[in-house]
Amino acid sequence: MTRPLRVAIVGSASSGKTTLAARLAQHYRTVWVPEYLREFVDTEARLPLSSDQIHIARTQVAREQAALPQARRFLFCDTTPLMTAVYSRHYFGGIDSELAALVASHRYDVTLLCAPDLPWVPDGLMREPEDASGPVSALLLEELAARGIAYTLVSGAPEQRLAKVEQVLGSPATLAG
Repeated sequence: MTRPLRVAIVGSASSGKTTLAARLAQHYRTVWVPEYLREFVDTEARLPLSSDQIHIARTQVAREQAALPQARRFLFCDTTPLMTAVYSRHYFGGIDSELAALVASHRYDVTLLCAPDLPWVPDGLMREPEDASGPVSALLLEELAARGIAYTLVSGAPEQRLAKVEQVLGSPATLAG
């Protein structure tokens, strides 16, 4: 059996990453890896510090590795160490060397970039203000370009996003054959 393709789902806050990851996992009858940052904020009851960034990214990667044996054809990853690096740049002014090394060594087979075109939904303690989406999106585009990471932009309503992803990954019906 071939290894499942790891699909990175990136984008600014409230861009639909979690919704898309869950929906794709259901659509393709596989598993997805939720964003560890949400759990961190809930468990710690605080926003992360600069010193927490490498732990958050390493835990995300460890959870991806743990989910791989259950994945069928695809593993959908709701965020990546790259997003942790982008937020490190945005909130802490840079990316420490350990996080930079993790981002450089951890690649995905497909990257989906969620456009920030959905209605803004605040998410409790962890969510930054709505006006952070623009700067975070710009930093993410810079990082993708600087690292030579090809991506597919997914935008619009959930059905439009799903149709776009099917153009990239194929439909479940054609993959089953």
